[in-house]
Amino acid sequence: MTMLNFPAPVPAVPPYEPWEGEAAALAEAAAAGRRAAAWVRALPAPPSPTPGWVWLVGDLAQAIEDVMAALDPQDCDRMTPDGRVVEGTGGMRPVTRDMLDTVPCVVADAGWLTPDQQMRLLAVASAVTGAARLLANDPGAAIGHGLLARLCAALGHAAA
Repeated sequence: MTMLNFPAPVPAVPPYEPWEGEAAALAEAAAAGRRAAAWVRALPAPPSPTPGWVWLVGDLAQAIEDVMAALDPQDCDRMTPDGRVVEGTGGMRPVTRDMLDTVPCVVADAGWLTPDQQMRLLAVASAVTGAARLLANDPGAAIGHGLLARLCAALGHAAA
């Protein structure tokens, strides 16, 4: 007699149910990202344009806008049926995370910006990264307890 060991059936994944207030929170995050990106694009140019300035007002500004518009509470930390932990990204692509992680290096070389502008730029990059991480770690608290809204308010203040 032959014994066959078939894998246990994988339980069906329940359909995603949006959090209460999710649509409004994500819409506000996208709007905050657009405002922050507009502020970055409006940063003054150095006397002679440098690659760092072109990157700041081009690629970085677009990345800020894209991340905040693509925040995804479904892309959160979770466990697969076989017990492996999958780290969520909150909707942020790895290449975009790398860009935001580069901001401190670029700011250190951006001598044409005032210290206030440099600090605000660092705060913007940190808030955008934090918004995605917040959704990846705990979308319920981020949306249901207003943590994402508070982070968007901080983003708005930094980009004012």
